[in-house]
Amino acid sequence: MPRGVQNMSLFMPRPELKNAPAADGFIIVAVLWILAALAALASVYAVYVANTAMAARVYDSRLQTEALIAAGLELTAYRLIGSDDASRPTSGAFDFQLGRSHVGVGFRSEGARIDLNLAPKALLFGLCVVLGAKPEDADSYADRIVAWRTKPGPGNQNPEPEAYKSAGLNYGPRQAPFQNAAELRLVRGLPAALVDNALAFVTVFNGRAEIDVNEAAPEVVAALPQINPNVVEAILERRNPQNPQAVLSLLGAAGASVAVGGRKATRAAVHITLDTGRQVNADVVLLITENNSPEPYRILAWHDDFDGPV
Repeated sequence: MPRGVQNMSLFMPRPELKNAPAADGFIIVAVLWILAALAALASVYAVYVANTAMAARVYDSRLQTEALIAAGLELTAYRLIGSDDASRPTSGAFDFQLGRSHVGVGFRSEGARIDLNLAPKALLFGLCVVLGAKPEDADSYADRIVAWRTKPGPGNQNPEPEAYKSAGLNYGPRQAPFQNAAELRLVRGLPAALVDNALAFVTVFNGRAEIDVNEAAPEVVAALPQINPNVVEAILERRNPQNPQAVLSLLGAAGASVAVGGRKATRAAVHITLDTGRQVNADVVLLITENNSPEPYRILAWHDDFDGPV
């Protein structure tokens, strides 16, 4: 290269990289956005994994609980099968350990409860009075319970549907048997507090109009028509499910509302303590079937508090 031209190159201005810092900043921001997105994705995935693991644990506990309840029911049925109603045990209790979980079971004949579909008005009236209703109100409540379950005869007047409509209710009376005891809440005009208290003493599975005085709660015994309060105390002191006839002589006129002995339907209260320490309670009604049935018993009702109160 000629010397002059070579020297001129020394004086030519060099191009300045004015955009280099801006480009570097853009790259850094993009990287930061990518890192933030990856962090968010990782957080979402971590939450998903945690929720999945928790759901799996809950599902596992639910399966374990149902298996333990079923085991308790199997052992309850074992104690009841093979006996007729007269000799079938009317109550009992037992407990067992399965794995690291503990199960306690108490069972009692549904004869201990008043059957909403079969009980006479006098027995329903008596229960309402025992639970705190005034006699005149209790008489009306008993009439409404009977009206709910009763189909009017052909040609008879049927004021009940209109009474429900006048009360502002968007439904009418079933005028057929109660499907479950909780349906008592739908009967027109019954106070909610009265119904809440009554549900512990009523059923749709007794199968008879009479109650078993040897197993019934004191409130049910006191609800018997024409029963003397002093006699109630004597019955509660003397009764013995192993000798069910012992108290019949005390009943007098109230004896017409009593039928001692087992029923085909039995209510089992199952109390479970899982290996995690969690406690679950279940209330199950099972029906002992006839000898020629392929299944020795059937489940009529099942409620547990695994997902909330029974």
